[in-house]
Amino acid sequence: MDAHRTRRRALIALGAAIGLPAALSRALAQSSGAQGVRAAEGEVQVNGKPAGPGTLVRPGDAIATCKGAYATFVVGQDAFLVRENTRTELIGSGLLVSSLRLVTGKLLGIFGGGGERRLATATATIGIRGTGAYLESEPLRTYFCLCYGTADVATADGSARTSYTTTHHESPRYLYSDGRKDAIVAANVLNHTDSELLLPESLFGRTPPPSFMESPTRY
Repeated sequence: MDAHRTRRRALIALGAAIGLPAALSRALAQSSGAQGVRAAEGEVQVNGKPAGPGTLVRPGDAIATCKGAYATFVVGQDAFLVRENTRTELIGSGLLVSSLRLVTGKLLGIFGGGGERRLATATATIGIRGTGAYLESEPLRTYFCLCYGTADVATADGSARTSYTTTHHESPRYLYSDGRKDAIVAANVLNHTDSELLLPESLFGRTPPPSFMESPTRY
């Protein structure tokens, strides 16, 4: 059996072991590290045009999903999952996403090399390094979970900021930018799981940090 087939079977088995739907596991494992949309369900668009598995995604593109849809896609050494009713815009050059704007909706991202990345929403600006992260963008607040890595977090109006490092979802935050005194507040872990981080990392032959893998807690 060739190495590619062996790896594909291993990725599918990992997806099953950590609870991902079989169709999603197969789509993600189809070709490790392949660029563009890896799996999609429902109405997905790239730059306003219908998109599906195999559609290329590059910095400068806008990805949107409608109600009931989702998509996973790979750009360079980064992988993303966008849920329904989401619009995100990628900024960068070549295959490097240097920054990302989540206009609305929900996005999970795992980031490879390339230095600091910038994430922006209507109420927050976030610099991340060596990171897996999950965001939800609403008109009046942002939910941000630094799943692992380091982040510099600030409200969009600059009224509050903080920097911290996590190893396993320890410090989810809500960020507001409406002038309130407590503009960055603690939150619970919401709407994302370890499995959604483990399989995308494995596409590149990576795993989250050992501290993440060794934690007894699973979300």
